[in-house]
Amino acid sequence: MIPTVVWGTGNVGRAAIRAVEAHPALTLTAVLVHDPAKVGRDAGELGGLGRTIGVAATDDIAAVLAARPRAVVYAASGDIRPDDALTDIGRAIRAGAVVVTPSLYPLYDQRNAPPELRDPLVAAVAEGGGSLFVSGVDPGWGNDVLPLLVSGLGSEVDAIRCQEIFDYSTYDQEDSVRHLIGMGHPLEYQPLMLAEGVPTMVWGGQLRLMARALGVELDAVRETLDRRALETTVTTRTMGAFEKGTQGAVRFEVQGVVGGEPRIVIEHITRIHASCAPDWPSPPDGVGAHRVVIEGRPRIEVTVEASDEGENRSAGGNATAVGRLVSAIDWLVEAEPGLYDALDVPLRPAVGRLGRRTA
Repeated sequence: MIPTVVWGTGNVGRAAIRAVEAHPALTLTAVLVHDPAKVGRDAGELGGLGRTIGVAATDDIAAVLAARPRAVVYAASGDIRPDDALTDIGRAIRAGAVVVTPSLYPLYDQRNAPPELRDPLVAAVAEGGGSLFVSGVDPGWGNDVLPLLVSGLGSEVDAIRCQEIFDYSTYDQEDSVRHLIGMGHPLEYQPLMLAEGVPTMVWGGQLRLMARALGVELDAVRETLDRRALETTVTTRTMGAFEKGTQGAVRFEVQGVVGGEPRIVIEHITRIHASCAPDWPSPPDGVGAHRVVIEGRPRIEVTVEASDEGENRSAGGNATAVGRLVSAIDWLVEAEPGLYDALDVPLRPAVGRLGRRTA
C-alpha cells in the first residue's frame, strides 16, 4: 500500500479523499488543511464519505512531510497563490513524495514551463527523489489524452476542437466565477482569466502537447474572445444574484495554428444562466459537458458528462480530474523520479475498483 496524503479539502480535495480511499493500492495517511475549523475533523467527514475513517485533519505540514509519505495529492488552489503552491509542491517533492496536482497551469506542459517555475522543481527532484505530474480536466484529459485517442479513429483529420460548455450557476467557487471569470461584473471590468495572454498561459501547453503527439509544429497560438451581458437579473442557488447588464456569458478560443489555419482549438463557452447567449453552442442537457470534435473523415464527436455530489456537473468535472491524477500514483511510484506530463503518464483503467464502493 502506498502511503498517500491529501493536501487541501476544497472542491478538489473532497474528491481526492474519496479517490484515494477507493484506490486498492493507496492508503490515506494524512489530510492537510488550512482552515483551523477543519483541524481534528475526520477525513471521511471532510471528503463526504458518510463515515469516519480514522484519519484526523491537521495543519502541521512539517510533521506530515517528516513522515515521508510516498505520494501527495496537492489539492490546494494555485489560481491566486501560485508562488505559495509552487513552494508547497517543492517541499513535498524534496520529502521524496510523488506529487499529483491540477494547481499550476504552466506545468501541464512541463517541458516548456517558464524556468522560474520549472527549475526549482527540477532541483527539488534532484534533492529529494520525488516526482511531479500536473493535470486536470480542462486543461487536462479533456484536451490531451481524450482528443488524441479519438483522433486515432479517423483516416483524415482536418481539425481538432475541444470544448468545455458549462452553466456555472451551480459552481461552488464564487470568487473564481465572479472575479477571475467576470460573471456579474460590468463588461468594462477586466477579469484576470480573460486578460490577453492568460488563456494562452493556461491552455497553450495543451495545444503544444497535442501538437507534439500529432507530429506537427505550431506556427502560432491565437486567442479570440466574446462576452455577452445578461438581459435580465438571475439568481443562482450557490452565489446569489447576477444583475441585468453585467457579464452573463463568455466564449473564447485558444487556437493552435498549423499551415496558416487553426487546426487545434480549445474553446470555452461559459454561462451563468442558460438564457444568456442562446445562439452559442449548449451542452445536451443545458448544464455542462466536455466535447471533442474531430473534423475530417469521418467526422467524430464525443461528449462527456460527469456529475458528482448531488448530480453537480462542476463537482463531476473535478472528480474526473482527481481520478486521472490519483490513478497515476502507482505508475509514478514505479517510474524514475522526475517531472512528467500527460503524454508520459498512461491513462490507467480502474484496476481493482469495479464494483467497489467507498460510501
